[in-house]
Amino acid sequence: MSSESVSNAENESARPSHFIRDIVIQDIQNGKNGGRVHTRFPPEPNGYLHIGHAKSICLNFGLAQEFGGKCNLRFDDTNPSKEETEYVDSIIEDVRWLGFDWDDRMFYASDYFDQLYAWAIQLIKAGKAYVCDLNAEQVREYRGTPQEPGKESPYRNRSVEENLDLFERMRAGEFPDGSRTLRTKIDMASPNFNMRDPVMYRILRAEHHRTGNKWCVYPMYDYAHGESDSIEGITHSICTLEFEDHRPLYDWYVENLGIHAPQQIEFDRLNLTNTVLSKRKLLALVREKYVSGWDDPRMPTICGFRRRGYTPEAIRTFCANIGVSKTNGLIEFGLLEHYLREDLNKRALRVMAVLDPLKVVIDNYPDDLVEHMDAVNNPEDETAGSRTVPFSKVLYIEKDDFREDPPKQYFRLSPGREVRLRYGYLVTCTGVVKNDAGEVVEVHCTYDPATRGGNAPDGRKVKSTMHWVSAAHALDCEVRLYDTLFLEGKDTDDLASAFNPNSLQKKAAKIEPSVKGAAPLTKYQFERVGYFCADKEPGVFNRTVALRDTWAKVEKKTTS
Repeated sequence: MSSESVSNAENESARPSHFIRDIVIQDIQNGKNGGRVHTRFPPEPNGYLHIGHAKSICLNFGLAQEFGGKCNLRFDDTNPSKEETEYVDSIIEDVRWLGFDWDDRMFYASDYFDQLYAWAIQLIKAGKAYVCDLNAEQVREYRGTPQEPGKESPYRNRSVEENLDLFERMRAGEFPDGSRTLRTKIDMASPNFNMRDPVMYRILRAEHHRTGNKWCVYPMYDYAHGESDSIEGITHSICTLEFEDHRPLYDWYVENLGIHAPQQIEFDRLNLTNTVLSKRKLLALVREKYVSGWDDPRMPTICGFRRRGYTPEAIRTFCANIGVSKTNGLIEFGLLEHYLREDLNKRALRVMAVLDPLKVVIDNYPDDLVEHMDAVNNPEDETAGSRTVPFSKVLYIEKDDFREDPPKQYFRLSPGREVRLRYGYLVTCTGVVKNDAGEVVEVHCTYDPATRGGNAPDGRKVKSTMHWVSAAHALDCEVRLYDTLFLEGKDTDDLASAFNPNSLQKKAAKIEPSVKGAAPLTKYQFERVGYFCADKEPGVFNRTVALRDTWAKVEKKTTS
């Protein structure tokens, strides 16, 4: 290892750290693996990535970037019955969208099937693996309990020659699916169930998305995973905590094969409040059409977050700040939203949209006059510039911004009260029009022509500023508001009882004309409403996250 690498590691050690990063720094300083840092992100292509995977992606690629190392993208594609090319393509897109690249180091466990098979033969010849005729239920029965050791398979002591012959015939397709397995001969009395003669290969006639029908025996994940790491020269095999009990088996394979031994290190997986991160349940939501697809903005998938308007920068910042530990915990979803708001505040374009329109007529405004008011695109970004918004006699405001009989501490529009229309004028309510049910359907106002831009020359103050759109110029759009997919406390397999029927609400809204032709994923802040994102469906905007509601306390007081 060069002196420069040692110096870099020493300098990096001064940064805020976590235990895996500390291990990497120590390994570099000790010259382990020649000072190399080589990680990998190894998803199984049996579903779309969710937000929990983002933590692993950021950790593996981030460590490699920080210490001048490499990170591979490898698909652990050992179960063709559940894997599809669609999932492979989605994973590639998601990792790239998060901001990471693997150069020419995209691999598949299926790349190594021939080598894995050869190593299985090596273990058979060494008397460390055998063909077993027990079925899956019998294997479980023979495995024993935590209090009692397992029983050896009656086929455990077959000769090397018989095992080689049977394994070759398994590969040749002579036996039915599930009728035989290749098992590792370790210790049926081990307190660790993973060491009680685990299965290495099973017979499975399923077309593989890359190798077709070449194979009818496939390696188990626990066998293929560590050997794939070894082939790729991985130095630090970073896994979530559920693999901690699998580490002795991981090490057993590489030690008994006499090959490069990566170091497996486990960390806590990401768990978010009110969020289901089970691939099985997410797949069920898609297949049973509770959602429109894997990228439904309600889904906790990375593509779902992307479509909803989340940014990769916000997700990376969130992952960097939640820490890495050896204890599984639960992170408040609000923390992710906090980093999202911080990011969107700096980049989202400001526009005005009215989600529940109420008609406002300015009686003393000229009928045929249209003024174009200057509006700031983003006060946090001087380079964002400005735009103009049309102002006319008839406007729309939010229904909640008018009360005929206002409670205390309510400063928005009400009879006789003057308010500011953002970028427009000061207006005063003079009357209302109601329908037969007694509901206010139209508000009449007068405006002060001297207050263009919303400022009074005489310095008088108003306590409320409201957003609006010109009725003649506003665009019709659909706004989609989202809530959690599952009812609180209803994380069960019974989707019908657990699914939240209010997880999606659609509103017919009015929006200023500057958004016409907005490209999908364009980020906006609807002023005073929240952050929204243009959907792939034209004319649709998805609410990404709400603003901090400055009226929440007032509304609570008025309704108590």
